[in-house]
Amino acid sequence: MPTPERRRSPWRWVGRGVLAAVVVALVVGGWTAYRAAQRALFSPTCRATASGTSFTFTPEQSANAALISAVAVRRGLPPRAATIALATALQESKLRNLTYGDRDSLGLFQQRPSQGWGTAEQILDPVHATNAFYDALVKVPGWSTGDVTKVAQAVQRSGYPEAYADHEGQGRVLASTLTGQSPAGFGCRLADVARSGDLGAVTAGLDAQFGSGVGAGAQRSGSTLTLTAGDGARAWAMAQWAVANADGYGLTAVEVAGQRWARGTGDDALAWSAGGAAGATTVVLRTT
Repeated sequence: MPTPERRRSPWRWVGRGVLAAVVVALVVGGWTAYRAAQRALFSPTCRATASGTSFTFTPEQSANAALISAVAVRRGLPPRAATIALATALQESKLRNLTYGDRDSLGLFQQRPSQGWGTAEQILDPVHATNAFYDALVKVPGWSTGDVTKVAQAVQRSGYPEAYADHEGQGRVLASTLTGQSPAGFGCRLADVARSGDLGAVTAGLDAQFGSGVGAGAQRSGSTLTLTAGDGARAWAMAQWAVANADGYGLTAVEVAGQRWARGTGDDALAWSAGGAAGATTVVLRTT
């Protein structure tokens, strides 16, 4: 006699459905929590690499380093001038535009109004402060060949004259990349753009730091800005300046000499890759 078929309770399928829903919820919830933790722990970082040596910096430090380098390029000074200035600013302020310091010291180079560097307002203008530093630097005999620490001390007259040597390597790598001597050597890993990029601010920054007419002469089309440089080194200086300032200006991509930097949160954003149609002396900046 055949065994009677057992009737399956419909609640069994309900139970399976509930279990599946719970599993899905856990997976989705876990992934959401993981992404939230990633965002919370994410740290925007920029990396400068030259001659096989790399150093990392914050976006704030990078933007200030790019400014110091751009002013050197504007003045026609060699990369060594930028190396000395960058090593000095790293020691004095960690490449931050400080509104405080020892006694009345202020700004990137901790210059003092009482010592003739300008008013407090002027010193807190990074372009003024950098030009003031270079004005003093070029008056130091043998500055272009002398020891970086001794030359920096001749400008600054610091109470810790040997401290500049601690930052010479960082200054050299930053100067090499940001003056365009080391192409594709500067990249930044940044969070997604939170607002639309400001190309008007980009052109103003270029004019203030590289010289009047650099940004004003750019061609703008929608969310793209195209710059023309006089030579390849200057093109790379402007391109890597743009990467160093991408966080503040909301830039999403930079192209030059057949290379492309694309904004992202992964380590691939710390480097350049082949791409883009920009030529050797053309720089293309993109926003959202």
